[in-house]
Amino acid sequence: MPADEDDEFGWDEETDDTWEEDEELTVPCPACGTEIYEDAPQCPVCGEYVTRSSGRVWEGKPVWYILLGLLGILAVTLMLLVAR
Repeated sequence: MPADEDDEFGWDEETDDTWEEDEELTVPCPACGTEIYEDAPQCPVCGEYVTRSSGRVWEGKPVWYILLGLLGILAVTLMLLVAR
């Protein structure tokens, strides 16, 4: 078989001779900043355990931000009720 033709499975021997593995995602360690794997429970450099965000919407937001959001929700609700 000539080298420029694909084999029966569609592989081109010249370009597909290496496997490209998916790179694992990395994130910076919250303690030391070293790039660690996303699913690592502990940093291999500094030894600190990596805590995951709990996903709470209001966590870390200032009080004025929360009150402004609740006021906006209340205003939209009142406008929908009045528009009836």
